[in-house]
Amino acid sequence: MSDTPLTPDAPEPRLIVETGIDRRVADIIEPTIVQLGFQLVRVRLSAQNGATLQIMAERPDGTMTVEDCEELSKAISPVLDVDDPIDKAYHLEMSSPGIDRPMVRISDFTRWHGHLLKCETSILVDNRKRFKGTIAGVEDEGFTLEREQPAEGETPTVFIPFTALAEARLILTDDLIREALQADKKAKAARDAANENFEDEDDTDSE
Repeated sequence: MSDTPLTPDAPEPRLIVETGIDRRVADIIEPTIVQLGFQLVRVRLSAQNGATLQIMAERPDGTMTVEDCEELSKAISPVLDVDDPIDKAYHLEMSSPGIDRPMVRISDFTRWHGHLLKCETSILVDNRKRFKGTIAGVEDEGFTLEREQPAEGETPTVFIPFTALAEARLILTDDLIREALQADKKAKAARDAANENFEDEDDTDSE
């Protein structure tokens, strides 16, 4: 898990964190992301277009607009310029996790319970390291996966400890797309309503 100190306003820690230069970048930018009310999902420096620093982030409710991406990009750029962790020119790419998102927090598994997932573990779990199936249950220590196609001799379900998890991502399905769009619409409506109430309170106070 992340070693970043938690404060009352800090987001839930990630189960899967970066290594090497990606980890250094994450440690530099995460405080700024948290301060602006977002949470970091993933950092990855790739060779795309010479070098591209891909940063995924989202609001705690799972939403992330184009305007949010622009806000974070403007805030993160000067922080990276000061610390200068990357010794070559690069493009900064800010994005949402997407519908077929990486799963990096326990709440991700809880939120997307019942959906199809593929994952890889760092150690053997039930004689395997790669799994594909439906999230059938979530506990503090790990999650139960209902295998999509159990091999001969395998149990229909397997419990995967979070401490063994190396990578996990949702698999795009019609049900996932439908639920993700509904959740996004609901979260944005709730945020708009909260903003309207805040503005109404300001108007009342100014009278």
